[in-house]
Amino acid sequence: MGDKVFPRDRVLTVLSMVLGVLIWAAILAAIWHGGTKAVASAAGAVITVALIGAIAYVFVKSAAISHLRGNATEVTEHQLPDLHGQLAVCCEALQVPETPTMYVLNGNGVMNAFATWFLGRKYVILLSGVVDAMEGSPNGVRFYIGHELGHVLRHDNWLLALLRWPALRLPILGAAFSRARESTCDRHGLACSQSPEVAARSLAALSAGAKSWATVTMEGYRRQVAAARGFWISFHELLASYPWTAKRVIRVLDLHPVIPHRNPLAYVLAAFVPYAGRMGAGIGLLIYVYLIGICAAIGIPAYQDYTVRAVLTAADIESQTARQQLVSYYLAQKAIPQSLSEAGVTDQLPNGVQLSLDTQHMVLTAHTKKGDLVFTPRRQTDGEITWSCSGSEGIKPQQLPLDCR
Repeated sequence: MGDKVFPRDRVLTVLSMVLGVLIWAAILAAIWHGGTKAVASAAGAVITVALIGAIAYVFVKSAAISHLRGNATEVTEHQLPDLHGQLAVCCEALQVPETPTMYVLNGNGVMNAFATWFLGRKYVILLSGVVDAMEGSPNGVRFYIGHELGHVLRHDNWLLALLRWPALRLPILGAAFSRARESTCDRHGLACSQSPEVAARSLAALSAGAKSWATVTMEGYRRQVAAARGFWISFHELLASYPWTAKRVIRVLDLHPVIPHRNPLAYVLAAFVPYAGRMGAGIGLLIYVYLIGICAAIGIPAYQDYTVRAVLTAADIESQTARQQLVSYYLAQKAIPQSLSEAGVTDQLPNGVQLSLDTQHMVLTAHTKKGDLVFTPRRQTDGEITWSCSGSEGIKPQQLPLDCR
């Protein structure tokens, strides 16, 4: 089976697993470093997400399988026996240990096939468009069956999928892994076909359609692939879950296919787009836009609050001497000074903050570029005078110095 695994699939399978384990280890280390409370919170979150995810999986997957079993046509020895025979041949050729259940589902003209699994059972589904298009090419339908059996054989169990999951969210890597896995499954389809020509034409049907696939030229695909080396086509393939169909045709057709290198600048831009699965590059870009928007919505106001708080805190500290001088004057003279200078206080602090005094109540105001701090004296029962501070209109509570809140 080794020759049926695309070389890049082997490399990315190992690389994604190593990176995934390292990312999980870093997350766990950060949680552990946060102490008992962080560990308990993380454990609660994991259990909650796992329970919700498991329930959602069971309901969604069971609905899909129920729809399949109730509306599709199951392929058996007695129902569509020719297709069942093709499935048996492919399972033997690929050494599939347990033959999956196969269905034909009306695709309303769409040509596709897919594999799925639920509660230990595996399923291969052919859309009717594939079956109809390959009516004159029994070995052609084998390609699709073999491709989906490749997904069955290469499918990760839940533990491996979980360990690998964070690495597959990374730019370039996640999409590359998905494309490599598709190329591996194409090789499984090739192994079930009569010849590379049959496999290539079966793939060509995905683009040429249910009739024209039989008349397209393979040389035309070679020229098409040779010309596909520009920046934008390279960039969008780097974000795609599937290899370009033209490249898939050439890879199953030729033992040593000539595939041009992608534009190197495309890798630079693709490195900034997170992998969004089969939702496409546009969704990946939107994810970044949303993340940037969320960070901006949180970070910009927080930074603005920080800058105001820093200025007001400096004013609070610098005006402390002025407040002490006012208290000393009041205790000595038993009267409120009629000006700052009378109490020996300058009306401008070293940092440029202007001070003003309410001579009726000895309220001191520090005027800054970010707003005003108002200091109000309070006489305690023991005769001591303390100060409370507040912000002027427009100053938010979180922008005040800590001792003013």
